[in-house]
Amino acid sequence: MARPHLPPPGENNQPINLRDALEERYLQYALSTIMGRALPDARDGLKPVHRRILYGMHILRLDPGSPFKKCAKIVGDVMGSFHPHGDQAIYDALVRLAQDFSSRFPLVDGQGNFGNIDGDGAAAYRYTEARMTDIARALLEGIDEDAVDFRENYSGDLKEPVVLPAAFPNLLANGAQGIAVGMATSIPPHNVSELCDAALYLIANPKADADQLMTFVPGPDFPTGGVIVDSREAIADTYRTGRGSFRIRARWVKEESARGQWNAVVTEIPYGVQKSRLIEKLAELVNEKKLPLLADVRDESAEDVRIVLEPRARNVDAGVMMESLFRMSELESRFAMNMNVLVDGVVPRVLSLPEALRQWLDHRRNVLIRRSRFRLAEIERRLELLAGMIVAFLNLDEVIRIIREEDEPKDLLKTTFALTDNQANYILDTRLRSLRRLEEMELRREHADLLTEKADIEDLLGGEQRQWKTITAQIREIKKKWGAMTAIGKRRTTFETLTERAENFDLADVLVEREPITVVVSQKGWIRALKGQVADLSSLQFKGDDSLRLSFFAETTSKILVLSTDGKIFTLEASKLPGGRGAGEPIRLLADIDDNEDVAAVFVYAPGAKTIVATTDGRGFLAAQDDMIGNTRKGKMFLGVDASAKSRFVVPAEGDHVAVIGENRKLLCFPLSELPEMTRGKGVRLQRYKDGGLSDIKTFTLAEGLSWTDPAGRVFNVAADALIEWLGHRADAGRLPPKGFPKANKFN
Repeated sequence: MARPHLPPPGENNQPINLRDALEERYLQYALSTIMGRALPDARDGLKPVHRRILYGMHILRLDPGSPFKKCAKIVGDVMGSFHPHGDQAIYDALVRLAQDFSSRFPLVDGQGNFGNIDGDGAAAYRYTEARMTDIARALLEGIDEDAVDFRENYSGDLKEPVVLPAAFPNLLANGAQGIAVGMATSIPPHNVSELCDAALYLIANPKADADQLMTFVPGPDFPTGGVIVDSREAIADTYRTGRGSFRIRARWVKEESARGQWNAVVTEIPYGVQKSRLIEKLAELVNEKKLPLLADVRDESAEDVRIVLEPRARNVDAGVMMESLFRMSELESRFAMNMNVLVDGVVPRVLSLPEALRQWLDHRRNVLIRRSRFRLAEIERRLELLAGMIVAFLNLDEVIRIIREEDEPKDLLKTTFALTDNQANYILDTRLRSLRRLEEMELRREHADLLTEKADIEDLLGGEQRQWKTITAQIREIKKKWGAMTAIGKRRTTFETLTERAENFDLADVLVEREPITVVVSQKGWIRALKGQVADLSSLQFKGDDSLRLSFFAETTSKILVLSTDGKIFTLEASKLPGGRGAGEPIRLLADIDDNEDVAAVFVYAPGAKTIVATTDGRGFLAAQDDMIGNTRKGKMFLGVDASAKSRFVVPAEGDHVAVIGENRKLLCFPLSELPEMTRGKGVRLQRYKDGGLSDIKTFTLAEGLSWTDPAGRVFNVAADALIEWLGHRADAGRLPPKGFPKANKFN
């Protein structure tokens, strides 16, 4: 047997638990990814790579009015000084900051090929040039005035800013996206003019909530435009929680041509969608005949987007065709919002809209205080020097004599005129030409101006109300420079409320002619559709010993719901059901029902309707049929079923009370309001049994009484006042039913 390989002996060797070591190292990796790569800082809205790019361009003096410099120079300096993570990663981040279809307010002014909306990449960094935009300059405003903290770079030989001063609400204006370890962020861009209005309102009303701020910020403003079709309530909920999504559609117009012909022209596509991929996908759908209303798609784009959609025929409804395209392609997409950011640059947390704006405002106040203190210190140093120079002017002849005749003029000047070390050095360094009478007047004027400025800054630092007033003026200046009246600040994304027809649009309603049918289901689970509404099914033929189980009226555009005994629910298209000439087909061929399971119920889908679903062991809940619809053959798990039970009952929720009868022949009636409404799950206990289970269930209106049908077809009814002894609460045991109730324990 081979001996285990042991480390060489030494004082530093310590046995550790492998699990603990892996957990510690993985946690360090996760924190590094979260804080140093993926999540933006809530204050300036930047990730470290973006912050380092802008600071590197600041060091290179690439201001908006300066000449462009090669991106290779920028990438090399940033990588060598601040961001040792590879040149391509830095260049990709720089390119995105320059793309006007990716960034709502670009921070980099690029010259050369920086890619396009088709998805083509930028040219290599040796071919492209860049400099900062005015907005990037605003983010850096005050960086050299002790406005923010600095830390050592990765090599320890330089300093880099922890956060930028951010005189621009970059987090919400440009948004951010990133994936960390165990968390992610996705923030859409917004209109800066609206953000400024919301910030001003928040300063005046610090306790304002998301609903109030939505008066100013109705929703995102994407660089590629488009139309947001979410309701105001859904958007408000997203801003309240910081999580949600926005549904964006392409903007299109109908262009008429000769002889009644027309085309639909798309002029704006959803944010983040590559135009070339979109057109390629539309062409594939046309070739595969999955878009029967669309004949052809053409890209006639130049600098602007222009996608021409040609209908199959001129009598096709333009709205219907576009609705089908929205459902089948990326002409409609969703932008997920997860405002997960680093609060104060340290703690990752999901923020609401007011909290995100408050982070920026508090940061701006902190920057204002730090810059004011920096300026105050500069003024005090300058006042010290000016006071010394004024003393020198008052005693000019003696000062000149001391400088000319004394061996140590500095010490004698300090003792003779009570000067500080800085004042004495400043006098000695002053040139003779500066000792003119005119210069003395200028010094006195400067001294007076600085004293006034000092008093103003001290007043600013002494009052919070004055600080917020200054910040308000700064925000108004931002709105003036990049507001709604400017080309870049004009809102691009608009809002629309979908009509009921568009909201409930179904392509089958368009492609399938609406006709009445009768759906027939046999005892062995075979299904078929007869033309028209057939009431008399006595002449209907079945295979072998099979027989009729149930039938109901529907239409060719209807959806048929099938509940299996394991609680899964399946959706069938009525137009695809086999015809009524033969025996039909087994439902198992149309839906993937497990081999050891059976069909529990079949019914037609009614939009907006509610039903009660229940199992044989007496558990159930109230459900909306809208939550039952699925799109796959595998169905969707809907009703949780224990191993000893089966799902069996689906009854319409019509009335105000529920009647249940168990296999133990105990009847119980209770209010429908006691039944919870759920989207899925096991439900709650309907009736308590010592043994057996649920035999039947129905809903009724108490004022009309409870009715049932006996085997002979006779209808019995028990009035409300006679039902008192059976009225109770959900999960009660119940009592024996009234005289004449069917022995089969069934209501029908």
